[in-house]
Amino acid sequence: MANLHRIKQDICEIGRRLYDKGFAAANDGNITVRVSDNEVLCTPTMHSKGFLKPDDICLIDMTGKQLAGSKKRSSEALLHLEIYKQRADVKSVVHCHPPHATAFAVAREPIPQCVLPEVEVFLGDVPITRYETPGGQQFADTVLPFVHKTNVMILANHGTVSFGESVERAYWWTEILDAYCRILMLAKGLGGVNYLGEQKSRELLDLKAKWGFTDPRNTDEYKNCDICANDIFRDSWKDSGVERRAFDAPPPAAPGASAAAAPAPAAGSPDMEALVQAITDRVMAELAKAR
Repeated sequence: MANLHRIKQDICEIGRRLYDKGFAAANDGNITVRVSDNEVLCTPTMHSKGFLKPDDICLIDMTGKQLAGSKKRSSEALLHLEIYKQRADVKSVVHCHPPHATAFAVAREPIPQCVLPEVEVFLGDVPITRYETPGGQQFADTVLPFVHKTNVMILANHGTVSFGESVERAYWWTEILDAYCRILMLAKGLGGVNYLGEQKSRELLDLKAKWGFTDPRNTDEYKNCDICANDIFRDSWKDSGVERRAFDAPPPAAPGASAAAAPAPAAGSPDMEALVQAITDRVMAELAKAR
């Protein structure tokens, strides 16, 4: 039988981390842990996650009905319950508003792939859901197209949700994602992002499989996809309003070659003038041959 008091303590600890990291301002966010087939521990609504006590945690069933606890359950519990219904392996769900990942949620900018080894191994492609008003079943249903292919999602104009076999592991995915989004923003400010390229990225996918992590890009369905181009969830972009604006797609590269994007020469620069002159010389040469 699950030690409910110990699990409640774990929830309070993760709530404190969320608050201390700035992932859950004021009373933002919610955390759940499934403790039986029909019972889920849930953080209360309108309560700071940084100052939770075990007695604050309530117990609900898989329909969202509150079974125990003096404080009302989170208003967004249905999102968590939908994930549990779809994934029997998931024991905990964490929802919060980490600022850097949430910036991608607001911009609806797809998360670039094939940049950091740790992100490739632990996260893979991260989808962005379509927007729905938080709290209801329509909001919960936004995870359905993605829940079997990832353990972390960006919720459009809202935040993130991540899930795993423990509350600690569910939190990890969010922390990794927000750190990565911050790194991407900093790299863009320094001039751009260099990509690993297909061969090196496939080596990481091999390691991922060896270490027991699943990734859709390792399945037959996607074995011929461009693994660095967000191909897994691209079909959802139109419905979710996702579009590349800040980060270009990785350029095509031969296996093993570095896929670092080279900036185009600026108009009026010596490089641009040399390029124009080279093209002009080639065109004139071809015209001379045709005479």
